[in-house]
Amino acid sequence: MRDICSLLWCALVGLCRPRVSLEAEILLLRHQLNVLRRKSPKRVVLTDVDRLVFTGLYHLVPGVLNALKIVKPETVIRWHRAGFRVDWRRKSRAGEGRPRIPLEIRRLIQDVSLANPLWGAPRIHGELLKLGTEVGQTMVAKYMAKERRPPSQGWKTFIANHSDGIAALDLFVVPTISFRLLFGLLILRHDRREILWLGVTEHPTAEWIAQQVTRKQSAGRSHHNICYVIEIGCTARSL
Repeated sequence: MRDICSLLWCALVGLCRPRVSLEAEILLLRHQLNVLRRKSPKRVVLTDVDRLVFTGLYHLVPGVLNALKIVKPETVIRWHRAGFRVDWRRKSRAGEGRPRIPLEIRRLIQDVSLANPLWGAPRIHGELLKLGTEVGQTMVAKYMAKERRPPSQGWKTFIANHSDGIAALDLFVVPTISFRLLFGLLILRHDRREILWLGVTEHPTAEWIAQQVTRKQSAGRSHHNICYVIEIGCTARSL
């Protein structure tokens, strides 16, 4: 009874469908019957022509996926996407792009840039145009000899190389039992993690910080040629 109702419902829906969709679905069903009629072992074997028929009908009428019985709709969609990638890979192959610059011109650009290190891409591009060489300025900048510079020193490397002459200054807050706020200034030497100075005040100002540094320098344990780094929150300044 259920199959009869389903068949009647499909017939009613088919009356409202366009003729092209019905013909594509009939063609898909007939091709599936032809595949099942082949003398194959236990499982259905599909050829490249079968995959081409399924993907072609799906490309023309996507609604035919409901009529698939021997192949899952997801499989046909995967075949269609694979064919789409192959088609675009063929269209975007290297032979159809921008023509490559000959090796002689690339070497000429490198030689001119090495012989004239102060020349930029616009100047070299102009000189090549005078010689009758048609090449873009961006291509000249691409094939110019790159100047090799030593790597810049990072912050960690700087600290490691100059730790014996660097001291860090940190400002911190200490709440007391009477709900008062005391502001402390700590001067710490980097190489030995030695506390060089500790000052406390209730009203920190820039003059007070400068006074603490001056007192520390005048103390007997002062070290000359020390760079002070003040860390306030996320900012850093040097003295």
